[in-house]
Amino acid sequence: MGSISVRRAVMDDLAAVAALFDAYRQFYDEQSDPDGAKAFVAQRLSSGDSAIFVAQAADATGPLLGFMQLYPSYSSTRMARAWILNDLFVIPAARKAGVARALLSRALGFARATGAAEMSLETASDNTIAQAAYEKLGWQRETRFIKYNLPLG
Repeated sequence: MGSISVRRAVMDDLAAVAALFDAYRQFYDEQSDPDGAKAFVAQRLSSGDSAIFVAQAADATGPLLGFMQLYPSYSSTRMARAWILNDLFVIPAARKAGVARALLSRALGFARATGAAEMSLETASDNTIAQAAYEKLGWQRETRFIKYNLPLG
């Protein structure tokens, strides 16, 4: 695979991003819901309440190879903007070809350009391939805090 281009998604990307988002959800053991995925992504794109980026071959031909979605946040302790890298997915045929690295590099540039003090992400405890990739790029495993969730529905 040649070089990878990463750009901010636009509404014209809706169908392709929604398909990637649905595949991402299935990777995390959720049921496929193409209509729900399309509605969710459409809302994010139209409201601008997240930043969605897509990766494809640098010549902009062929399908999207992956996507990531970042949500804005703030660090109270650092009194500054932060970004949560919430979703990152690369199609199986494009894995180990630099797509995730290109997306993560774009996320870092975007965070810096928006004045963020930090970025955070979560991944499944058994997703050791992703963990190794993050750590290779300088991400540090959190050891100071414990995460809790309270399902509401």
